[in-house]
Amino acid sequence: MYSDAVEILLVEDNPSDLEVALRALKEQNLCNNVQVARDGEEALDFIFCQGPYANRRLDELPRVILLDLKLPLIDGLEVLRRIRADPRTRHVPVVVLTSSTEERDVVESYALGVNSYIAKPVDFDQFKDAMHTIGLYWLLLNRPPAKA
Repeated sequence: MYSDAVEILLVEDNPSDLEVALRALKEQNLCNNVQVARDGEEALDFIFCQGPYANRRLDELPRVILLDLKLPLIDGLEVLRRIRADPRTRHVPVVVLTSSTEERDVVESYALGVNSYIAKPVDFDQFKDAMHTIGLYWLLLNRPPAKA
């Protein structure tokens, strides 16, 4: 992976949650390149190199996708479903990072193959700690399979 490659795709439509997440990632110094998608359609365009992202290479996938569930246009569960249905993207780690604590969202996320489900902490310091843990694990400790 080269230095300009996206390390985290952050899919978040709420401006205040987005600001907090980006601030927490910056303060933790764990990630150099974060791509933001503000709805499910934009996330899928980025992941599958479509529309405004048609010039991206599909083999330059993010190291982890942080996915909100409650998104406009295409919801997070459908984004997850499409990622897992495609052999080119099915092994990309996806962490649901959402305010939903509804059991059906948790169950469906895991049924669709999410790697982790995290309810967003309300307190900034707790959110920052959660982002540190996510970044530390998925960017530094986790060993993904080698690219084919």
